[in-house]
Amino acid sequence: MPMSPYPVLCACSAPAAFKVAARWSDGTTQELKTYALACAACLPSQYARAVAKRAACHLTLGEVLDAPGVYDLARGARDKQLARRADLEAELTSAT
Repeated sequence: MPMSPYPVLCACSAPAAFKVAARWSDGTTQELKTYALACAACLPSQYARAVAKRAACHLTLGEVLDAPGVYDLARGARDKQLARRADLEAELTSAT
């Protein structure tokens, strides 16, 4: 039996449209470290929080954690399939 769809919500309870995440690797494995799932209204504050959290991160030898990025959230898509929104990142970076 297929799993029933469930809503992916922002912290404000609105449907999430974006994933705020950064590429993390320990040299062997790599994944997107998720900072937030956000709606359009909450994206600026969630992105700013992610940037601050990334700045406070302490990495061990061999670990890499890129700057946070904004990705379109797509149901059923794997991290590698998510479209990165450099246009939104540029807007959010210039707004701060």
